[in-house]
Amino acid sequence: METSTKYTPLEKTLAWSVHAFTASGLVAGFMAILAINEQDWKTAMLWLVACLVIDGIDGTFARMFKVEEVLPYMDGKTIDYVIDFATYAIIPAYFFHQAGLVDEAWRLPCTAIILLVSAIYYGKKGMVTDDMYFLGFPVMWNMVIFYQVFVFQFPSWGNVLAIIFFAILHFVPIKFVYPSRATRFKKITIAVTVFLILSLTLILYYYPERSIWFNILAIVSGAYYGIMAIYNTWIE
Repeated sequence: METSTKYTPLEKTLAWSVHAFTASGLVAGFMAILAINEQDWKTAMLWLVACLVIDGIDGTFARMFKVEEVLPYMDGKTIDYVIDFATYAIIPAYFFHQAGLVDEAWRLPCTAIILLVSAIYYGKKGMVTDDMYFLGFPVMWNMVIFYQVFVFQFPSWGNVLAIIFFAILHFVPIKFVYPSRATRFKKITIAVTVFLILSLTLILYYYPERSIWFNILAIVSGAYYGIMAIYNTWIE
C-alpha cells in the first residue's frame, strides 16, 4: 500500500484533525443522550443541531485538506456513516420515544419504524445519485423530531401520521437536495441552509417561549427542500 510519506507532518496533522472533527459528532450525540435522559429537550436538540453543523462542514474541510490523499488508509465515509446513523436515526428515535409525542400504544411502534426504515435506507445502493442528490427522503429524523417538538406541536395522531409519511418517503424515488454537495442552485441552497440553522438555533435559544416569526422562518426554510425535491424530480 502506498504510504503518505510525501506529505508533511502539518498536512498529516490537519488531515487527522478533520477525522477527529467528524468523530466529535458522536460525542455531541452522546451529550444529547444525557440531556434526553434528563428530559432537557432544549439542550438535547442543541446538541443534535451541533451534530448537524459538524456533518455539514466536515466534508468541506476534508476536501480542503485533501484528507483522502494524505491518509489513503483511512475511510472517512465509513466514519461519517457510523456517526450519521447514530445522530440522525438512533438518537432522534430515542428522543421521540422519551418525549411522549404520541400515545403510549404508538410510542414503541413509531420508534421501531424510525429505526427499521433508517437501517434499510442506509442499505440502498444509490442512496446518493451520481448528480449528488439523496434518492428518497434522507435519514434526517433529527429534523422531523425538531419540528414536532418545537414548531408544530401536533396531537398524537398527527405525529403518528408524520412518522409514517416520512418513513414511506424514504423509498419514494424523489431527489432531495444534498446541501454540501449541491450542483444546481448551490448558493441559494447554502443560504437557505444557513437561515434554517439560524432559525433552529433561535427557536431553541428562546424555548420555552415561542416566536411565530422564528417558526415561520423555520417552516419556509424547511419547505424549500420539499419544493426543490419536486422541482428536481419532476420539473427539471
